[in-house]
Amino acid sequence: MRFFRSAAALAAACLAVPAAHAAHDADPAPQWLSPDAFAPDHAFAPPPAPGSLEERLDLDRLRALIAATPAARREQADWDGKHEDPSIFNAAMGRDLATMPHTMALLTLVQQDVERVVAIAKHHFRRARPFMVDPALPHCGKGEQALKAYPSGHAAFAWSAAWTLAALAPDHAAAVMARAQDYGLSREICGVHYPSDVEASHGMATAAAQALLTDPRLASQVAAARAEWARP
Repeated sequence: MRFFRSAAALAAACLAVPAAHAAHDADPAPQWLSPDAFAPDHAFAPPPAPGSLEERLDLDRLRALIAATPAARREQADWDGKHEDPSIFNAAMGRDLATMPHTMALLTLVQQDVERVVAIAKHHFRRARPFMVDPALPHCGKGEQALKAYPSGHAAFAWSAAWTLAALAPDHAAAVMARAQDYGLSREICGVHYPSDVEASHGMATAAAQALLTDPRLASQVAAARAEWARP
């Protein structure tokens, strides 16, 4: 609960205010979150520098993880990468989220704003993906040669959605947080993100979700979503 209180305190300072930080030309600013509070140099520590000890340790951990991962878990990681949507939480929540329109609307709003924060940060930090640094590293997908490793968009989606769902249905908090953590690990198993990419998304995404959940402009949407979970 200590982290929740910290996130709540941070959220109070994170509602949208006039921005002093210009986004990348192709990246729109978040609609609800403060562009200042969630600017790359404010919401994230910088990633390890290329060639640094920290980067080598990041890569060593990734190599060891991938080497130790059984085939079935690698298949799950590949599946996770292809499903960046709330359905990944259906089992943890014990419901088909697609049948809950207010919850889905709130999750979509959170996901869209978090995606904008992530897109701006990716263009700001321009970190190479692990398989670009080590071409021998096994990875999922086609191996897009883009400087978009930091932070992880999939992990940011998972943690922001999990924080939102935990607030709506606290009885499912442990299960949904465990699913978000496992989903983030999938990005490492896939070799498309370093552990530090995933962790950076964790901190930002939970703060972003808390800011949106406590934004007075969204109170009616949050209440409507919460009411869906009050029904048997």
